Amino acid sequence: MRFDYDPQVDALYIRLNEAKIIESEEVQPGIILDFDENGKVAGVEVLDASKRNTTPASDRKAA
Repeated sequence: MRFDYDPQVDALYIRLNEAKIIESEEVQPGIILDFDENGKVAGVEVLDASKRNTTPASDRKAA
């Protein structure tokens, strides 16, 4: 697993493995999943990374 952050564009990329990326899909605004030839997630790109909530779900209180 590899993490790369580009502060110039505020983008975080998490590479889960070295499989060839076949397809990408934006699953939420600013969240792009990269899929390998077997349909498994091989990478995740997070745009506007510094503006997103970084509190783990387990630590959040119900509204």
